[in-house]
Amino acid sequence: MAAVITIVGRPNVGKSTLFNTLTESRDALVAAVAGLTRDRQYGEIKLNDTTANLVDTGGMLGDEGVLTDLMDEQIMQAVEEADLLLFVVSAKEGLMPDDLRILERIRPFAKTTWLIVNKSESSEPEIALADFYQTGIKTMHAISTAHRQGIRELRDALAAYVTAHIEPLPKENEFGPPIAIIGRPNVGKSTLVNRLLGENRVVAYDLPGTTRDSIRLPLVWDDQKYTLIDTAGVRRRARVDEGIEKFSILKTIDAIKQSQVCVILLDATENITDQDMHLIGLAVHHAKPVVLVINKWDHLDESHKEKVKSKLDRKLQAFQWIPWVFTSALHGSGLRHLMERIELLLSRASMDFTANQLTNVLNEAYKAHQPPLVQGFSSQLKYAHSGGHHPLRIVIHGKRVDKLPDSYKRYLENAFRDAFDLRGIPIILQFKAGKNPFEQKTPKKSPFPSKRKSTK
Repeated sequence: MAAVITIVGRPNVGKSTLFNTLTESRDALVAAVAGLTRDRQYGEIKLNDTTANLVDTGGMLGDEGVLTDLMDEQIMQAVEEADLLLFVVSAKEGLMPDDLRILERIRPFAKTTWLIVNKSESSEPEIALADFYQTGIKTMHAISTAHRQGIRELRDALAAYVTAHIEPLPKENEFGPPIAIIGRPNVGKSTLVNRLLGENRVVAYDLPGTTRDSIRLPLVWDDQKYTLIDTAGVRRRARVDEGIEKFSILKTIDAIKQSQVCVILLDATENITDQDMHLIGLAVHHAKPVVLVINKWDHLDESHKEKVKSKLDRKLQAFQWIPWVFTSALHGSGLRHLMERIELLLSRASMDFTANQLTNVLNEAYKAHQPPLVQGFSSQLKYAHSGGHHPLRIVIHGKRVDKLPDSYKRYLENAFRDAFDLRGIPIILQFKAGKNPFEQKTPKKSPFPSKRKSTK
C-alpha cells in the first residue's frame, strides 16, 4: 500500500488547513464513509516522483477536553494505519497540557512522529520551536499554513522520508491485468475470490512483491491471465472469516489505483448503503472501468429480486452506464458472466478510435440535439480525436465549448458510449476552443497621413 501520513492534534491547531494545503485543494475529500470514517478525511499528496495517502483526523478531544469513545476509536485506527504521524501544535498557544495528553496516547503505537508547529509566522523558526523541545520529538518543522511559510520545506522533507523508508507500489504487473475486488465487509468478497481461485483451471500462489495490506493473486480463467487484488487479505480458504473482516478505505483506494477493472460487490439481501455509493464514487473518481456484482442473488425469491432491481435503479441514476452482474459466490453461479464482462471491459478500454470515427459520432449527436444558446450564441462542435487510454479520453474542438452545460457534456459522453458499446468504461471529455487569430492584436498604423480635413 502507498505510504500513509496521518495528521493528529487537538482542535483548532490547523490540521484541516494543513491537509488542504498539502493536497493542494480545498475539495480534497476522497472518501467520507458514513459510520466508518466520520472523523477522518482521505486525500492524496504528490511528493516529487511519488505519492502518499494523507489522512486528516478529527480533534482528539471532546467538548469537555476528554477523549470520546468514538473519536478515540476512529483516530486510533488512523494512527495504527500510519507510516508517519504529523503531530500539529500551535506556536501562538505554546505547548498545552492537552498536547501532552495526546502525545501520551499515541506514543504506545511507536510510530515515527514529526512535530508540526503551526502558526509560526510571527517569530523565527528557532524561537517558535523552543517551547516544544521538551516533547522529546526530534524532527520538528515550524510552519504557517495561513501564510504558506515552511510548506515547501515540509513537502521536501516528506518526499525524502517516503522515498527512503516506504516500499513503493508495484509498477509492473507480473501476471495479468489487475482486477480489484472491493466492497463492504460481509458482502462476499472473500467467498468470491476463493470461488474463483478454487476452480481446477486456476493457478494460485502469492505473487512476489505483494504490498503490505493487499494480496495480489494470479488467476487463470479460460487460458486468460489476471491478477486479483484482494483487499480482504484472503490467502487460503481455511482462513476466510468474513465476520472479522476489517474494512479499510486506504486499502480500497490503493486497490483502485492499481487496477484496470474494479469489481464492486453489493449484497442483494441488504439495501444499497452510503458506503456502497462511496465505493462506486471512488472507482468513478479514479476513472476505472467498473462492474457491479449483485451478490447473494440465489437467496432471493422472484418478488424480492424485482424489488431489489427497482431500488438499484433509483439509487444508481447517476451511474446508469455501469453494468450489473448477478451472482452467488457461495454456489458459484454467475461467475462466468462476471469474467466475460471483465474481459469485455479490458478489451473496450484499450480500443483505438480514429478521428474520423469520433467526429462522425460527434456530428450525429450535434445534429440530433444541439446545445442551448448562451447570450444568443450556440456552441459549435467541429471535430474530435482520441486523447489516450486508461482512462479513455476524447478531445473535442469547437467554439464556445466553455459554455457547454454539464447536462450536454453527459449527453455527448453517452453518445460515444452507445456508439462504441463502452458500457462500464469511464469517458473523460476534454474541450478545446479555437482561438481567434486576430484576438489581442493591435491594428497597424497606416504609413499615410490622415485625409481628414482640419477644423481650423
